[in-house]
Amino acid sequence: MSEPLTLWVDDTFDSPWAFSAFIALTEKELPFTLRGLSLERGEHRRPGFGARTGRIPALQRGEYWLAESVAIAEYAAENFPYPGHPRLFPEDLARRGECREVQGYVRTGFEALRAERPSRSLWGARVTAPLSDAARADADALLAYAAGRLAPGARSLFGAWCIADADLALALQRLVLNGDEVPRALADYAAATWDRPSARAWHALERPAGPITSPPRP
Repeated sequence: MSEPLTLWVDDTFDSPWAFSAFIALTEKELPFTLRGLSLERGEHRRPGFGARTGRIPALQRGEYWLAESVAIAEYAAENFPYPGHPRLFPEDLARRGECREVQGYVRTGFEALRAERPSRSLWGARVTAPLSDAARADADALLAYAAGRLAPGARSLFGAWCIADADLALALQRLVLNGDEVPRALADYAAATWDRPSARAWHALERPAGPITSPPRP
């Protein structure tokens, strides 16, 4: 690789989008530097941060900048393809489309659930308040969707692991880790991705001590 990769993320390391981008680069077995920016201090708006959208996560490769985690995964998949690097997306084109469907749905749907079980609670203080009716309805819809997508006992969506497994696992862990009821098969599925070396590397990142005053990531 002629130019090194740098992944810029929120320095609280609790963003679901940063998690997905980190998993993508790590699963691709790409060397990269992880850099944290403080959104509270507006460091993503300072000169020198080259993402045109001003958003993170962002990938830097020399003078090239690319924001948005899905775009980062696509870039990694296309620029560092199989068999030189492990796959991020299914080999079959139909399954590849479904992989992107899962990513889009679990990232943007279930608004009430994401608000009441924010991703910060996956790596910090758990949420103890019960789900509202709206969030409970979201949880039921998520569980039904996941159960309908997964074969009995499956640890991945489409046979081989893919990047959508990271996004779906995170969505399910919002419930599992906060003590909400989840069918054992779905909890086991989520745990399988949560325990991959790429995910364990993310879990192990040092996070700020004490309370974080910025709004939690949904």
